[in-house]
Amino acid sequence: MSHMSAAAPAPQAPDDDACYRALLARDARFDGCFFTGVSSTGIYCRPVCRVRTPSRANCRFFTLAAQAERAGFRPCLRCRPELAPGRRSPLPGTAPWSTQDAAGILAAQAAQMLDATPLAGPSLAGMPQLALRLGVSDRHLRRIFESQLGVSPLQYLQTRRLLCAKQLLTDTTLAVPEVARLSGFGSQRRFHAAFTSHYGLNPSSLRRHSAALPAQPGLLLKLAYRPPYDASAMLAFLAQRQLDGVERVRPDAGTLTLARTVRLHQSGQTLSGWVQGRFEPDRARLNLRVSESLQTMLPLLLAKVRGWLDLDADPQAINAQLHPHFPHGDGLRLPGTLDGFELAVRAVLGQQISVAAARTLAQRLVARWGEAMPTPIAGLDRLFPSPEALAQASGDELGALGLTRQKQAAIQGLARLLHSGQLRLEPGADVGVTLATLQSLPGVGDWTAQYIAMRALGWPDALPATDVALHRALGLQGQARAAQATLAEAQAWQPWRSYGVIRAWASLPLPTRAAPGPISERPVELLNAT
Repeated sequence: MSHMSAAAPAPQAPDDDACYRALLARDARFDGCFFTGVSSTGIYCRPVCRVRTPSRANCRFFTLAAQAERAGFRPCLRCRPELAPGRRSPLPGTAPWSTQDAAGILAAQAAQMLDATPLAGPSLAGMPQLALRLGVSDRHLRRIFESQLGVSPLQYLQTRRLLCAKQLLTDTTLAVPEVARLSGFGSQRRFHAAFTSHYGLNPSSLRRHSAALPAQPGLLLKLAYRPPYDASAMLAFLAQRQLDGVERVRPDAGTLTLARTVRLHQSGQTLSGWVQGRFEPDRARLNLRVSESLQTMLPLLLAKVRGWLDLDADPQAINAQLHPHFPHGDGLRLPGTLDGFELAVRAVLGQQISVAAARTLAQRLVARWGEAMPTPIAGLDRLFPSPEALAQASGDELGALGLTRQKQAAIQGLARLLHSGQLRLEPGADVGVTLATLQSLPGVGDWTAQYIAMRALGWPDALPATDVALHRALGLQGQARAAQATLAEAQAWQPWRSYGVIRAWASLPLPTRAAPGPISERPVELLNAT
């Protein structure tokens, strides 16, 4: 369920002494970065586990949960390794990838692609296709994967499936056959055999030991992240853009809650429902309540939530690069989205106008084409318009809401490309192909494409170099070659330029962030995104 076994560059052997010091301190900054196998119990744990710390002689340290399971350890029922945050990595070709050899880069790319594969669909059967995408043979990919990561692709996927099943069994009331299906097992018999052999438990006994579910609407799940995490800043960013009926965000320090309606698509099926989250900074986790209508797509939903709120970021790696440039931004994260189409539409709507004006246009679209959907959350009662609804809208209808012909064409082009499968606006999509496809649409230039890639694809190294607010934050406003100067200055932020943009925007005084610059100073397609 979680992405805790996702690869950064191919994992190096952990420093055992450093890991033990982090274990003694129960340091949440290292959660998901390593796992501790305890030889005296046969259990492996997260660094934040609250059980009595085992002696150093009884500890073995692993970079991936799959490595611990291959060594014969079972996941702890108390700290629950399936809840650990994942590890987000930049694209190959940029530091720290540049320090890796070709085999390490290949293995890490393959692991990332496997992490982006839905559990409930073809996975290992698609290894030849995965090898083809990476430009190598299937046999070579399997050999490199195991030599670099210490586990085979099958073992890697098996751990992901089993931990997903473990979370579903513990946190939901889904029937065991449904848990087996959602976690990617072809049959209940195969699932039962794998779960029993790996964990020494049968699925039903694990469910009996799980806590009783609260008598509140929806399913309650827990998602961990690594501190520092400035939840107030994340929610303030989302609150400035929230749409009535679709979203409800409360960034106050004593509240830190957000909720919104959701539409999910998978394997030709569409579900709609709602999610509601509350941050618990003291425990470095998000408590997420999910409507029961979405439970048959929980693995997909939880992956989307982690991307939406950037729960898998590794602050240590990012801050090592950006802290010298933005010393007050260590807790800032990259806001994503639950719906790539919605994010892209809103980016197009925002071209040449302020955030407030773009929000007004988006609110009109919601009122006109958003589907009504009652929820138990006050003020949350509509879905954002679907691609099908906007593709069928007439030019006169869109124009009556204040959309220019260019924006009409861009939005309807987005809808058609998504419907045909020519465009994917989600993490794991090919960034280069996505940027080129977006810029083939009327009025969509580099800024809009970079902004969409940054937030919809979760690309950590995007750079909307023509952004006027970014120029302002860097002291480049009004310069004849501000975009080129921005590109030059941002080289030092690689491979985390998206995070550098967020930190630069946050460095501006609030009134400056909200006000658009003069039209004459902005490229035709510029959005005042801060």
